[in-house]
Amino acid sequence: MPTSLAHHYHQALRDQDILHQLHTHYPDGPTLHQLAPLDQLHIGGIAASTRLLELLEPNTQHVLDIGAGLGGLMRQGAELGLHITGLDITHRFSALNQAISRLALGHQGTGPTRGTLHWVTGDACALPFANASFDAVLFQHSLMNMPDPDKVLAQCRRVLRPGGQLVMHEVVSGPNSEALLFPVPWAEGPAHSHLLSLPELTQTLEASGFKIQHCEDWSHTALEWRQRQRQKEQAPRTAVLSPQWVFGERFMCMGKHLLENLANGAINVVEISARC
Repeated sequence: MPTSLAHHYHQALRDQDILHQLHTHYPDGPTLHQLAPLDQLHIGGIAASTRLLELLEPNTQHVLDIGAGLGGLMRQGAELGLHITGLDITHRFSALNQAISRLALGHQGTGPTRGTLHWVTGDACALPFANASFDAVLFQHSLMNMPDPDKVLAQCRRVLRPGGQLVMHEVVSGPNSEALLFPVPWAEGPAHSHLLSLPELTQTLEASGFKIQHCEDWSHTALEWRQRQRQKEQAPRTAVLSPQWVFGERFMCMGKHLLENLANGAINVVEISARC
């Protein structure tokens, strides 16, 4: 029987060590950039999250982040005044996300323009929220873990207000998808990897009642970013935080495969904005 998706993400997670590290090195609270090696585990880091958040319409207030992980995107959005609920299927991620956010508040403060954060452990196929609860729904490297995108997108439509926005920063299958190497950060093997091609993703969105407003393939930029990250990961230094605090030693292989998959066209990275 295959291991659960939650197990894939929490099997090497060093929860208490991470919190001790943050208390020790950042007693006044960590900044977004100090946290980024830990909580911005998607391709592109903080810059990619900035691009995603810039796609949100100016009147956006209440946002659902599906697959929130350790909360990097959430905290970045809250600094812009957004009220963000983060949902993740891995409860230990949700709990650690909340604990990190409390520490980060010590640095970021609670000014009048700051948004709010809420955390929920749950399944995107059965969102535990009322109809029309959110102005926008975000996916950042999370739909690729979901075997039933039709059901997930139907749930997104349900919880979005009329005219609400869906914004994605996602990994999709590339033109050389048969060359995909495992393990990668989102999956040890094919059991938890559910990549759609870009045409399949856009067709699924449209069939679910979404009208696409923006669609951009930025795989070239993603590859350049990943090449720089790989050089940092191979440098002989002791980092305060790194993806290895989440994935363990296996991240060195995952990171290598991620770069190779981008370089050989097994995967692409896209941004999409759509409205219902």
